Amino acid sequence: YYFRNVPHIIRKNRVSAGILMGEEPAEELAKLGMDVFCYFGLGCRNVSRILVPEGYNPDPLFRAWGKYKDIINHHKYANNYDYQKSILLVNQAPFMDTGFVLAISSSAWVSPIACVHFGYYTTQEDLHQQMDKQPEKLQCVVSAGGWYAGSVPFGKAQLPEIDDYSDNVDTMAFLSGLS
Repeated sequence: YYFRNVPHIIRKNRVSAGILMGEEPAEELAKLGMDVFCYFGLGCRNVSRILVPEGYNPDPLFRAWGKYKDIINHHKYANNYDYQKSILLVNQAPFMDTGFVLAISSSAWVSPIACVHFGYYTTQEDLHQQMDKQPEKLQCVVSAGGWYAGSVPFGKAQLPEIDDYSDNVDTMAFLSGLS
């Protein structure tokens, strides 16, 4: 309130999401694993929710993510994995366990470390409606080859372009306006 008249950039909490068509080859699914595992817990470009077609079989995805299984040897990640798994077990909540990541069907866009939330869509229209409800929450959307409009290819969530600004605010233009 005190600084209400001073120009400012205050970042909001955002998340990133992945979108699967259900026909992606293993090498594309492995790239999605980079977006999920390589920078876990380190910000808004880390994919924490994946939207898949209704009836999607996650086995190929989990096999492709096997190359990231050693992440469970990271002590902080492992502590989160154990903690989240124990909560799910105590609450008798359904989940899938790969031994290094917990997959949970959830409508939440933010997932805890060592967990990934899955959402389902029935049609492309349904997918667009779900995504259109979240513009202020989404920092980045990834899809195979960037097929989904406005998305970047799998594996590129943490590699923004020079003009891909956080919260869609051009920092240089903001700073230029202060002088």
